[in-house]
Amino acid sequence: MPHFVIDCSENVLKLNSPEKTLLTVHQCATKSGLFDESDIKVRLNPFKENYIVGGKQQDFIHVFSNIMEGRTTDQKNQLSKLIIKELKVIFPTIDFIAVNIRDFEKSTYFNKTMV
Repeated sequence: MPHFVIDCSENVLKLNSPEKTLLTVHQCATKSGLFDESDIKVRLNPFKENYIVGGKQQDFIHVFSNIMEGRTTDQKNQLSKLIIKELKVIFPTIDFIAVNIRDFEKSTYFNKTMV
């Protein structure tokens, strides 16, 4: 925990390496001070087709952040802004970059080590 899943148009991979994109989001999560670095998971899902943005196929990045409940709205707001700020730097030509943060409930979350 936390999980950051980056959906993007495939062309994004040509603008910057997947590793750079993954590391940028990882570093933002680390810099936020909200998580232990070793707990942060980041994945990237490029879409070659079957997507539209504003009614047409254009480049996009959307980061879906799933974190354990307990952070304040302000903390989540600051994390979102930090990720957007850093992605804008490495992808200045992409008009659609977004982040949303969702909370996991502690009472319903389990992983392999908890069972």
